[in-house]
Amino acid sequence: MIKKSILPVLFLVYFFSGMAQEKRKDTLVKTAIVSITTKYNPEISGAQKITKKPTLNLLKNSLKKKVNYSIYSAPVASTFIPKTGVVKGINLGIKETIYSNYLALGYGNYSTTFLNANLYKMNRFDNEIGISLNYNAANQNIRNSLLNSTFSNFDASAFFKKEARYFDWKVALETQNNKYNWFGLPTQNSSLINPSTIDELQTYSYFKGIGNLQFHDSYIKNILLKTSFFTDRFDSNEIMINFDYDLLFPLDFLFRNANDIAIIGGVEFLTGKFNNNYQNSATINYKIMTANLKPNYTFLKDNFILKIGFNSFATVDYENKKSKFLIFPEIFTETNIYSSYISGFAGITGNLHTNTYQKFSEINPYVSPTLSINQTIENSNVYVGFKGNLNTKLNYNIRGSLISEDNKPLFVRNNAKSNTNLIITNGPVLKSYEYGNSFNVIYDAVKTTSIFAEFNYKYNKSLLLNAQVDFNSYTAKNATEIWNLPTLQTTITGKFTTKKWFANTALFHVSERKDALYSSTFPSNINAVQKLKGFVDVNIYGGYHFNDKFTGFIRLNNLLNTKYQRFANFETQGFQVLGGISYKFDF
Repeated sequence: MIKKSILPVLFLVYFFSGMAQEKRKDTLVKTAIVSITTKYNPEISGAQKITKKPTLNLLKNSLKKKVNYSIYSAPVASTFIPKTGVVKGINLGIKETIYSNYLALGYGNYSTTFLNANLYKMNRFDNEIGISLNYNAANQNIRNSLLNSTFSNFDASAFFKKEARYFDWKVALETQNNKYNWFGLPTQNSSLINPSTIDELQTYSYFKGIGNLQFHDSYIKNILLKTSFFTDRFDSNEIMINFDYDLLFPLDFLFRNANDIAIIGGVEFLTGKFNNNYQNSATINYKIMTANLKPNYTFLKDNFILKIGFNSFATVDYENKKSKFLIFPEIFTETNIYSSYISGFAGITGNLHTNTYQKFSEINPYVSPTLSINQTIENSNVYVGFKGNLNTKLNYNIRGSLISEDNKPLFVRNNAKSNTNLIITNGPVLKSYEYGNSFNVIYDAVKTTSIFAEFNYKYNKSLLLNAQVDFNSYTAKNATEIWNLPTLQTTITGKFTTKKWFANTALFHVSERKDALYSSTFPSNINAVQKLKGFVDVNIYGGYHFNDKFTGFIRLNNLLNTKYQRFANFETQGFQVLGGISYKFDF
């Protein structure tokens, strides 16, 4: 009740006090206009809303025009109507089923036996294993041969390869067993010799182990380790150990988009011995170690290639107590001269080659086990050439070079020993290679001017032709002749293939060569030259595919039945024919 009575009283007091203040204002304060200016701070709420459907005032030229379409129909002189029928297919050539395994057997005149086998297997764990066998033997003597002139060649190899995450590794074993006979007796002494007193057989045995690492996406590209052992029937032996590597050295930190420097290098160790020299006065020992480093850089720009580097060697001959350090430039350049028709190239290089008894026996199996083993220094090899395509079917490669070599090996016939020892006796008095029927190796400084030309012609997918001509002119420092090296060699090959038939042909021409004649029996000097006539040898290999697996083949060698000597007094077989069958299969 009290609160309700107070409220009217307070209202009356507030009303009269306001009236009193208003009267005081009118009498005491004068009126005036006050303008206040402040900075405008716009707010979103004060923005005018945009009209949803604004009115656009367009120019008259921008107004859309009505387009009227009309079609003019005219008669066509001829109407193409597709002819129904079989669609022609594209000729993709002969589709041949690929098999991983191969077996071939053959037999021919001269009682020749042939065997070739290749076995291969790859499993789902990326493991590969392979075995290869090859055997070729002639068991009948060559015409007019007083001594046994048969031969046999056997080689086998096996490998295992594993693909890992960062690299692939491979191990392999190789072996060879080759049998030859020193049947090339000099004609002037053949009547004095009793063939039954001569054991002319020579056997070469070769074993080789290989370990290889190939890296993926690494600056180390390849590492290779090879160890080989070579021996013969006269207890000569040779050991060769090679460690080679292939690296890439990056240059991106110096130049943007620069190529890597390729580095090839390695170390090789060669040691061996012969029980005696040709004089039978002492054994022959050799021990050589060589380290090499071959960096090079390749620059590419448009159609221009420049490869620049060097080949360096450090070698130590322990038996002769000599050491050498050699360095040679390695420069190669190539550029496109006119479209794809002609490209020019040129270069200069040098190298060091290690000769081995095993390599000599492959080139000339009739060497005597009394050799001197040295290294050949290729001081310079300057070359220039051209290559290209004359048209879509014919391409060529022509090269000329000047080569300077020290210690170039040359094969020369050994001199026969005393005539008194050649007369018929009850037993052998000479070693089987001392009748003037073996070869020695001599070394000389030789300069060679060489011209090489190669032409390839592809008539179609079924017919391919190739021709090579190699001309060499030699100048020796000490030797009176360039022994057993031809001036001209020519090779012409052809390949013809159809769905069922195939044929390969090869024609070889080798020009005249020269060997030594002696004034008397050993020891004596060379007093004349024996000329070996040039020859042409034609070979044909062909066959018929019965199906994808079975094939019959025939091989014709020395088709012209040419009588020639590959080395002095060593006749070759005449016309040879060998036929057989091959079988391809998968496990």
